[in-house]
Order: sequence, then structure tokens, then C-alpha cells
Amino acid sequence: MTRSAAPDNTPSGKAPATNTPPGKVPADKTPAGKAPADKSAPRHDRIADAALSLLAERGLRGLTHRAVDEAAGLPQGSTSNLARTRAALLEAAVRRLAEREAAVLTPPEMPDATGSGPAALADALSLGLHRSLTRHRDLTVARYELALEATRRPELRAFYDRAGQRFREPLVAMLTAAGSTAPERHALNVLAWCDGMLFSCVAGQFHATPPTRRELRTGIEELLAGLLGRG
Repeated sequence: MTRSAAPDNTPSGKAPATNTPPGKVPADKTPAGKAPADKSAPRHDRIADAALSLLAERGLRGLTHRAVDEAAGLPQGSTSNLARTRAALLEAAVRRLAEREAAVLTPPEMPDATGSGPAALADALSLGLHRSLTRHRDLTVARYELALEATRRPELRAFYDRAGQRFREPLVAMLTAAGSTAPERHALNVLAWCDGMLFSCVAGQFHATPPTRRELRTGIEELLAGLLGRG
């Protein structure tokens, strides 16, 4: 895929992912990615958001109950009252991560799981990936920290996998609607491609020059064409 550090000069104007003509890329007008420091938010959300920020900034070594209290602007002991153990704190972070990643795309931007074709799926995936690489980069870094920790903690592994299932199942439905004859296998291929792109452009050798939205969409279209036998 051709890569460039230049911005995507897509014409302005918002269009739902399901209504974008082939070759067009709708503008992204959503706000930037860090969770707002809203002191009126539920305390458990503030704590989990602070944990995710610490994971992105300091890694797992920097994630302590005291550090979360400070980052969330809460009295000492607040995090311990909500999540007494480190495992409980990590589970709270995984739960919040899934919620925030699910909100990267708004409902109108998601394809219809029962009637959308490859173009709509490419729109949604490219938009979600581009936001994850730019506006929500910290969330992506935190996800990798949690994924690696899950390989060492069976209890977190099970929790992490359950949280991830909420993304896999809709993708299988969308691929079925797009004409896939092996949607489970194709979902694995698509998710692996997306995860590889995210890792390469966040923590790998392409971190300095992330692809534009248009480049991401081209790559996904090529992938889907091969999987669906339309190349």
C-alpha cells in the first residue's frame, strides 16, 4: 500500500459509512480522542479512564492504585475502594477500553449488519482504523499493554476475550451480508490485517508515517476483494 505522511485532503462534509460512493472518503469531524476530564462522570469511569491513560503513558509498571487516584483527581483510596486488587483494576480498564473503542464509530457510521456491501464495510473499517491511529492513539497503546498482560494472567485473558467478542460478532455479520462464503475465517483475516496495521503504525517501523484514511480504505478494499472473490 502506498504510504504518506501527508494529510488526507478529502472534501469536507459528513456522510454515513453506508452511503459513501466507491472511491470517496467522508470527512472525519469527530472530536479528538482522549476521554474528557469530566468530574461529573461516574467515579468508576474516571478511575478506568485514568488507568487507561497511565497504561499508555507509563506502561504496566506505572499502573498503581495511588497513581490512578492522582490521575483521576480523586482522594487517595478511591481506586482501592472500587478495585481492591490489581486484577480487578485491570479488568475495569479492559471493560472501559471496550466501551471507548466501541464509541470510536458513531451508530450512523456503522454499516447495516444485514444489508451492507463491501464498500460500506471498507468505509467503516478505514474510518475506525484512522481514528485509532490518530485521535485515539493512546487507547491503542493501552490495548496492547492489556493484551500482553492477558497472556500472563488467565483470568484477564478470559475477560479480555469476552470484551473483544463484541467486535468480532458484528464483523462476522457484516461479512456475511457482504457476500462472504466463510465469514468466520474471513473475520479472522480482516481482524489480523487491522491489528497488524495498528501495531505497525503505532509501535512498529511505520509509527512515524501513519497512513491516511484514503490509503487505509484502499488496503481494506484490496483485502476484501481477495476474500470475497471480486479481485
